[in-house]
Amino acid sequence: MTPGLDDDLVSRVTESFGRQAFMQHIGASLEEVAAGRVVLRLPFDARLTQQNGLFHGGVIATIADVAGGYAGYSLFEAGTDVLTVEFKLNLLAPARGAFLTAHGQVLKSGRTLTICALKVFDHHEAGERLCAAGQQTLIKLK
Repeated sequence: MTPGLDDDLVSRVTESFGRQAFMQHIGASLEEVAAGRVVLRLPFDARLTQQNGLFHGGVIATIADVAGGYAGYSLFEAGTDVLTVEFKLNLLAPARGAFLTAHGQVLKSGRTLTICALKVFDHHEAGERLCAAGQQTLIKLK
């Protein structure tokens, strides 16, 4: 994770992420955890593709949602939890390559609602490319 960060923040995010059975099922992992920012990594697996061999849009949306959720959660106090209220995602390019990264970044953290920017990049021989972008609203649960 990110050096010099509050160990409690990293451990809370890591522990909660570890309980996400679906993330384990698809092979997603935490790549970066910082206050208000989380990056997930998802390796290519043919079981995560659509009919043309590209990453499925549902998988892209899932990792974008989770990255944003944990970005918001990273700013919440201990003893709280997070749920997505809504999100919108534009699929900008067909996602292919060895892996995807999903970046969640808090834009505004409020008392109850938090807004995050979502970006998903594919990584292949030509380099990194933005393939999806969106925005999300989260609610803090006490």
